[in-house]
Amino acid sequence: MKFVLKIATFAKPQTVMNKFTPLIPCVLFLSFLFQACINKPETTEQIKEKNTSEYDSLLAQRLGADDYGMKTYIMAFLKAGPDRSHDPDEAARIQRAHLDNINRLAEEGMLVLAGPFLDQGEIRGFYVFNTSSTEEAEKLTATDPAVISGRLVMELHPWYGSAALPELMGIHKQISRSKP
Repeated sequence: MKFVLKIATFAKPQTVMNKFTPLIPCVLFLSFLFQACINKPETTEQIKEKNTSEYDSLLAQRLGADDYGMKTYIMAFLKAGPDRSHDPDEAARIQRAHLDNINRLAEEGMLVLAGPFLDQGEIRGFYVFNTSSTEEAEKLTATDPAVISGRLVMELHPWYGSAALPELMGIHKQISRSKP
């Protein structure tokens, strides 16, 4: 009886790769599909739960927020005043003093948002005072050199907005290279 010993031979690595090359796109597609199934977008309920779980009662209380994270401010529309006849040097001095007053009120925490409108219309800019009292906002308005000189007049309105507005000043300081 004769025994025949056969030695198995393996295909060359290139031949194996050539056989599986057409499968690579399928494998990639299936792996992307698998990842998409695992990383489903959040449902509305999950988003609401996440937002609710991040509620910071101490911060809300410190900022004076109601249940909606809002509070009342006084918004002032700065309008062109009755006396705009100042010579250019005097107008520049008043403008500088106006900007210094804005910075002072912001540093004191009484002014949370301010800025000019760029269309050169009758309404020149706005303030958002960190108070719900029109009387207090009138007193703050009376400190503005542009109002005192007659270059601007203010129209005050109660406004309901995010209680987080006072936090903007800290962020603004971090992103502004120069001070107005």
